[in-house]
Amino acid sequence: MVRTSIQLGALTLIVFLLVFLLDNRFRVLPDAIHNHLPLHHPGLVITDITLASCSSINLLSSCKLDAPKWHRIEKDLYLNKGWLNHAYIHIERKEEKELVETDRVILNVKVGRLDPTTSEKGQGAEKWEARPGGIWLRRTAKRHASDSTKAITAVDVLFGADAVEARPGWEILDQPILLSNPGDNLEARLTVRRGAPVPIERPTPRVRKDGRFKIMQVADLHLSTGLGACRDAVPPNHNGGKCDADLRTLEFVGSVLDSEKPDLAILSGDQVNGETAPDAQSAVFKFAEMFIKRSIPFATIFGNHDDEGSLSRQALMELTQNLPFSLSLPGPSSVEGVGNYYIDVLARGTSTHSALTLYLLDTHGYSPDERQFRGYDWLKKSQIDWFKATARSLEQSPAHTGYKHIHMDMAFVHIPLPEYRQEGDIVQGSGTFAEPPTAPGFNSGFKEALVEEGVLAVSCGHDHVNDYCALSKSEPSDAEKDGKPELWMCYAGGAGFGGYGGYGNVIDGGYHRRVRVFEFDMDEARIRTWKRLEYGDTGKKVDEMLIAEGGKVVAP
Repeated sequence: MVRTSIQLGALTLIVFLLVFLLDNRFRVLPDAIHNHLPLHHPGLVITDITLASCSSINLLSSCKLDAPKWHRIEKDLYLNKGWLNHAYIHIERKEEKELVETDRVILNVKVGRLDPTTSEKGQGAEKWEARPGGIWLRRTAKRHASDSTKAITAVDVLFGADAVEARPGWEILDQPILLSNPGDNLEARLTVRRGAPVPIERPTPRVRKDGRFKIMQVADLHLSTGLGACRDAVPPNHNGGKCDADLRTLEFVGSVLDSEKPDLAILSGDQVNGETAPDAQSAVFKFAEMFIKRSIPFATIFGNHDDEGSLSRQALMELTQNLPFSLSLPGPSSVEGVGNYYIDVLARGTSTHSALTLYLLDTHGYSPDERQFRGYDWLKKSQIDWFKATARSLEQSPAHTGYKHIHMDMAFVHIPLPEYRQEGDIVQGSGTFAEPPTAPGFNSGFKEALVEEGVLAVSCGHDHVNDYCALSKSEPSDAEKDGKPELWMCYAGGAGFGGYGGYGNVIDGGYHRRVRVFEFDMDEARIRTWKRLEYGDTGKKVDEMLIAEGGKVVAP
């Protein structure tokens, strides 16, 4: 009996090895089995990469290769700035089940002038194939190379010496693509993904064990494709007068993230400086990577400049919402704008009940009726109706009614509401009124909706050198001398050096970039806010204020 079992076991092992060897050579197992193997990557694999160049004066040149075979990455490597030259990366890709004996799967990609075999140590046994632009490929014809975690399954292009990858599983190459006549164009850099796409899980914001939750609002980053040019940098002789806008901006915000350690970052619009972002994707990845590498959840809304570059609002949102730690959402398609959504912050521990709700709304861009209402657009009726219906629905939901403490609500927008203009409401010591608020000329009534639904505060960006808070009060009754506090309206102040930072001598000593922090104490239903500066007393909580106590708006 024992002898028979041993013989059957040996036979089974031999059959298994035989099938494995045959499958490795001829792929005899069905796809259903392959898709459950741990190293298998169902879907497309890259079998070749090349570069196609063309010239405006050479009618015989073409930047588009044979379409059935080649897929073109729709990014001109000259960013459409070359007077005569254009170039595009093309990839050949196939589904694994379509691979034939002559196909070769790419296992590695490098860029450089020399063959990696001769220019780098440890590459002697590897054969590299040259492609235009200094691209070198290491390919293999092994039948199951596509099952390897090293197999290249996707290719993209980013731009700038400061380009970074924000997508998990992707790797940006060290050297830029070698273009003929590069001129002053930004570096074009290949980035590749190995293996299968990494699943992205949406984070769940939750109150900390100490009962607190901290939000850092980052307004008006104004990031570019490439390093960016500083505007109104203070002090002007900082770092010997050398100022790369995006590097200084990201260094500042990153340092405050490390110091404050927020539970959530709200990016309230104009993350991308569209005019200087011919590849908006590269700009988006720069701010996203800053939060991702610190494991800090972040949420975005758009300003009037974000979609003035290479990507629409819809494309920007699709890109952002699919990144790690992103809470960004496009919102209902029936509501005007892109980015009308809410975030529920759950109570501490393992509770499924909401302790705090944050509403984010798209304030659009420029006025659709310049003749009657000059300047900027306004929140639409569909958005206000959505907000009110959502707030009332959430209030009655089990996730909210089950919370046994005082629930709080706050909102974020980009362009300020018309009520920000009421100078009599500005609280002394809350910050600086340095420029007239560029709120919409038409008042659609969103402030009243916020008060009606019990929102305690709203905060915006847009006007970079304003960082004050205004306190709106109700109309006093006959028995009251003054109305009751009903809503705080704050500015974050501009954070980015790629956007303007002053108006001559309006601000004594110049404007220092800043961010705003909101700290929620859920045990006391209390909100405190302050700002942090890029230069000067960088460790100080500037203009710290109590704005809510016991779940009620309070005057300072």
